[in-house]
Amino acid sequence: MGSDYKIVLLCGEGQSSNIVYNFLHPNFGVHLAIKEEKENYRVFLQRRIKRLGIVTVLGQVAFQLLLAKPMTIFSRKRNNEIIANNYLDSTAIPGEMLRIVPSINSVKTIQLLSELNPDLIIINGTRIISSKVLKSVSCTFINIHAGITPKYRGVHGAYWALTQSDPANCGVTVHLVDAGIDTGNILYQQTIIPAKNDNYATYPLVQLAAGLPLLKKAIDDCINKTVTVREGTAESHLWYHPTIWSYLYNRIVKKVK
Repeated sequence: MGSDYKIVLLCGEGQSSNIVYNFLHPNFGVHLAIKEEKENYRVFLQRRIKRLGIVTVLGQVAFQLLLAKPMTIFSRKRNNEIIANNYLDSTAIPGEMLRIVPSINSVKTIQLLSELNPDLIIINGTRIISSKVLKSVSCTFINIHAGITPKYRGVHGAYWALTQSDPANCGVTVHLVDAGIDTGNILYQQTIIPAKNDNYATYPLVQLAAGLPLLKKAIDDCINKTVTVREGTAESHLWYHPTIWSYLYNRIVKKVK
């Protein structure tokens, strides 16, 4: 099955991409992982300012530098605990199984996909996939999203659900990928219950651990041609990174870490 059914992973840098690769490879075999380089921070900020305004973006940058990064450092013990408890493997993707591209939407990516002609493409931690890439091959694209869609599209869906006192929609979604932002048809969803020592920095890893078994089900469905799409929530909202003031408000008033 693994050698006949060709799976390609499109991913970004980071621990979660390693975990997804190491989950997929023994279960199904990964033909190749295509990883995009980190986007130039100045370009990223310029695009974000254009969309959200400079005040909001400055608040997001302050949050990342002053709170999110220290939180990640102090959460290493919990991070390792989640990995151990869920038998996750964060070992780096082997070099011979990896190709680096400047952007997941680059000409190089399209060339690689056209040459590989995969049966299925799994997405993890990349920029929004362009229509050109989606149309470059005729196979299905699947993503694990850290949130319950469509109510919590964008980033940090578990955190935002908790800030909205919405534990019923604190979870993870495995969905088909279309040209929108987390708007593709839902395949599987699962709620999570964060531990007391979880926080903004660790929620995504808890979501990933819950999402991997769902991803396996979705891939099995694709292989067996039994894919079924499911209804999502009526509400749809796109969420971004918190600003330093919104995080502090939610931390102090709503007790969401």
